[in-house]
Amino acid sequence: MTLLPDTLCYLNGDYTPLNEAKISVLDRGFIFGDGVYDVAPVYGGRLFRFDEHMARLARGLAKIRIPNPHSREEWLARCRHLMAALKDKTGAEDQVVYVQVSRGVALRDHVMPAEVTPTVFMMASAMKPPSAEQRHAGVSCITARDFRWERGDIKSTSLLGNVLARQISADHGALETIMFRDGWLTEAAASNVWIVHEGALLGPPKSEHLLEGIRYDLFKELCEDVGIAYNLRPISEADVRAADEVLLSSATKEVLPVTRIDGEAVGHGAGRGKPGPVYARLHEAYQRAKAAQSF
Repeated sequence: MTLLPDTLCYLNGDYTPLNEAKISVLDRGFIFGDGVYDVAPVYGGRLFRFDEHMARLARGLAKIRIPNPHSREEWLARCRHLMAALKDKTGAEDQVVYVQVSRGVALRDHVMPAEVTPTVFMMASAMKPPSAEQRHAGVSCITARDFRWERGDIKSTSLLGNVLARQISADHGALETIMFRDGWLTEAAASNVWIVHEGALLGPPKSEHLLEGIRYDLFKELCEDVGIAYNLRPISEADVRAADEVLLSSATKEVLPVTRIDGEAVGHGAGRGKPGPVYARLHEAYQRAKAAQSF
């Protein structure tokens, strides 16, 4: 039996130890996965891209018709309270803050109930950044058909499809599962996927089939800063396999080089199977962006 940590969490107006927090078994987040979530990174005790994360949370809530239960200032205050509590208890300054809003408690019925109070849950945990070895040597990925539902743009707590996809890579000793829908790249189980072609960073266009990661706009800014061409366009499976570089991005992975896909080395020539120059420049730019955060 895995014991939950006794770090502080927030649940419906109260701060309580995580191992004591309880919700109703009729909460629609538990019954249906009827809710959305977001994960905001914290570096040196400061939230990174907080407004962008809260904007995405608000978009998700609007898409599934849940009223946003808190203002920006209220979300920020609760995040900071949890961050401070975790730092006091563990000393961790680099953290991730998890925010989840479900529709609330109601008798089980697929129809969205009216006038139900949303359930709000938040917790902070220590950041587990990519290892030095992962950054130096790159990571391996597996590919699979994207068998998930059509609304990948909603950061839903209904994550069974992503769990199954991520388990494929775990079963093969790989870090991620890169997915294709009808032969076109969407994303990985818990990451966005990018390729490098002739020095340009390319990503799949924003659509309902994939989650618009916060790094979409961040990478555009970083590329402008360091002089890397940036473009969003449909990317075929053949494009991925022929790419000069392949990268993963997420709140916790930041930016990571993929050096093997389905057992085959990524890239060409002397750089085959090694992290490439575009990754190196983006990684350095990312570190500078982290140092310049303001919350």
